[in-house]
Amino acid sequence: MAYPSTSGMVQASSSLHGSMRRDPEGYDMSSDLDQALLLYFDGQQAKTSVQVQEQQPQTLNIFPSQPMHIGPSPKGSMASSSAPAAATQVAGPSKNPQAPSSLKVGGGPPPLAAGKSSKAAIKREGSGSGKHHGAAAGASSTADQEAGPRTPDPKTLRRLAQNREAARKSRLRKKAYIQQLETGRIRLAQLEQEMQMARTHQGALWGAGTLSPDAALFNLEYERWLGEHSKVVARLRAAAEEHRPDVELRAYVDEAAAHYGALMGHKARLAAADPLHLLSGLWKGAAERCFLWIGGFRASDLVKVVVRHVEPLAEQQAAGARDVEQAARRTEEALDAELEALLRSLSEVVSSDVQPPGPGMMYGGGGQLYHPADVAGYMGMGHMHVALAMDKVASLGTILRQADELRMQALHALRQILTARQAARCFVAADDYFCRLRTLSALWTTSRTAQLARGPAG
Repeated sequence: MAYPSTSGMVQASSSLHGSMRRDPEGYDMSSDLDQALLLYFDGQQAKTSVQVQEQQPQTLNIFPSQPMHIGPSPKGSMASSSAPAAATQVAGPSKNPQAPSSLKVGGGPPPLAAGKSSKAAIKREGSGSGKHHGAAAGASSTADQEAGPRTPDPKTLRRLAQNREAARKSRLRKKAYIQQLETGRIRLAQLEQEMQMARTHQGALWGAGTLSPDAALFNLEYERWLGEHSKVVARLRAAAEEHRPDVELRAYVDEAAAHYGALMGHKARLAAADPLHLLSGLWKGAAERCFLWIGGFRASDLVKVVVRHVEPLAEQQAAGARDVEQAARRTEEALDAELEALLRSLSEVVSSDVQPPGPGMMYGGGGQLYHPADVAGYMGMGHMHVALAMDKVASLGTILRQADELRMQALHALRQILTARQAARCFVAADDYFCRLRTLSALWTTSRTAQLARGPAG
């Protein structure tokens, strides 16, 4: 096999080079190729150095020469990286692979500096947004103030209305309580005035002219009962005038009857402790004492008074009312006879030859009279007579209780005969009768007091 000679190849290449150099429109192939190779190798070295720098971990600059939120100027890195990129573009896109993303970001700051600058920007933005939010909140509050108070919900309005109603009722109760205190004060003054006059004009009946504690307590209880009874009768009167149903009227009638029963209970306790005070009637007015019978009103007289206010009655009702009146009268006659016999016996004991007790005698328990210094002077027959007299006085309590029982029996008998509406008018008429007597007594006492203050005429 024959090989071509080397001299021929050299000559051919030299001739080729000579032709390329001599060609005016061509280019110097040898010089251009050398320059391209140099640029390629320089680009590879720069790429290797950049990759090594990227693989090295970033370190924190503990003592920076510049503020940390300002990153270093990336001019040097931009200059070093732009040269290989331009060389690779000149060499040709086919031989130079696509540059990594790290080389594309040429002008940005390092990641750490970028993070710090972003944090500073966030802080500035947060402070700015906080100021903007505060300004917005102030503007909204100013707008709310200009808009005025909001309308409360129905629940709040209802609660406010309830509070106003409760306050109004409290003021009314306070006013009524003050009026009641004033009325009680006036009645107490009248009672004290009557008691003073009773001591002045009837001092002989009481010896020293003083009341026992039980009698004084009963007087106060009776005044309190009068105030409560006026309210009970006022409710009964209003129900009768408003034409309430019979069932409701019957309840008011029962309340009035029960209130009379409460008065009888007070009188029963006084009859056991001090029957003389109850029998004398000093706890009533002067006009009322004119119609007093054994510590109260006559049942037969009360039946006649109230029946006139409930007429016309049916024939059967009229007959029943007459029976009640006649039965009450018979019982009254029996009690009158018993009381007369007791008083006669007491008079005989007191009119005996025994020395009468001194003026220092006081009331003791059970309505009996005693004085510790005078007990020794009443031994023997004298003491026996005084003990008998005290037993006679204590027996008055039994007659007083029987008289009160007769009054309550007459009231209950009338309730059974009359209808609910007639019974209501019956209790209203009885209260009007006693109220007029009390008014007459007050007028009489007031006029007598004025006359005594002016003195004798002339």
